[in-house]
Amino acid sequence: MSGSTTKNKSSFIQILQSMVSNQIFIPIAALLLLALFNLIVDPSFYSITLKESNDGFSTLQGNLISILDFGSELAILAIGMTFVTSASGGQDISVGATIAIAGSAILRILCGDNPRPSELQAPIFVAVIVGCIVAMLFGAFNGVLVSFFNIQPMVATLILFTAGRSIASWINNGQLPDVSFEPSFGYWGTYIPGVPIPTPFFIAVVCFIVTGLILKFTTLGLYSQSVGINESSAKLNGLNPKMIKLVTFVILGLCVGICGFIKVSRLSQINYSVIAKDIEMDAILAVALGGNALGGGKFNMTASILGAYVIQFLTTTLYKYGVSADALPAYKAVVVILLVVFSAPTVRDGLSNFWKKNFGKKAVKEVG
Repeated sequence: MSGSTTKNKSSFIQILQSMVSNQIFIPIAALLLLALFNLIVDPSFYSITLKESNDGFSTLQGNLISILDFGSELAILAIGMTFVTSASGGQDISVGATIAIAGSAILRILCGDNPRPSELQAPIFVAVIVGCIVAMLFGAFNGVLVSFFNIQPMVATLILFTAGRSIASWINNGQLPDVSFEPSFGYWGTYIPGVPIPTPFFIAVVCFIVTGLILKFTTLGLYSQSVGINESSAKLNGLNPKMIKLVTFVILGLCVGICGFIKVSRLSQINYSVIAKDIEMDAILAVALGGNALGGGKFNMTASILGAYVIQFLTTTLYKYGVSADALPAYKAVVVILLVVFSAPTVRDGLSNFWKKNFGKKAVKEVG
């Protein structure tokens, strides 16, 4: 009996070690910690109610629904940020400003020269396509600076980070267009009549499926990881690192355009200085929380997406317990520091050696 118990114990330790070493363990562990904290402190955090919206439709309301809603646009952004991080070994800090540009372009197409029109000046899908194209062009601008001029990504994207919101304001001549007269435009950022689940979640699901198909049926994921791990080696193997980096920035631009559409749809208007403020930090944190190396190389897209919802879970939890919006970045900065420290090779090697020394050898001796 003791031999069987020892083998079961050894097997359990091996399974646990395998789970801990899995990349997706980090966001899952963070999610469980947040879930347990809220369950202990205030179980009502998980309450979901069916309420009537201002338009008279029944919608699901609650903290979990808010996480699903706002976390979805962050998850879309995390997809593009993961590709860019993997291929370039850096991050795009201009995504918030580019969201403002994309949203401004969408409203300019819908409103024309009049910021308060009586009817839409173009179909919604045309405005969305234009907004996505604009965002992709600005993504290509960043990609060219990084791939062809060899500028470090954070420095290259600092240009749009600084000037992007001014460009967004310039698109509409400094005016604040409003399309609240057209309720169908607001459905995409809130709820479709008769559907109690937020629309951004469905948009995110479509993006997840498309991304999964791209990773499964194309070599983009493999190529971006190869370039991120060793650009010179990738070039010797026939890859074009410059074009691969450029493509990842364009993909991020598309994700930004979609997020810009969701953002302006929520309120049917735009505030250039406030829209998507500090969202770049959340997107980068989602990639880091997914266990992906911020220096480029291998990535796990599922972990990044899960990391985005964990970040939103954290944000909703902090708001729930009275943390102000101004103090929020400080709490997230602590999370960033912890993630960077624990993902450092020295720390990870130390933890691995500690585990093997105190558990691995012990398990082997007990089995023997």
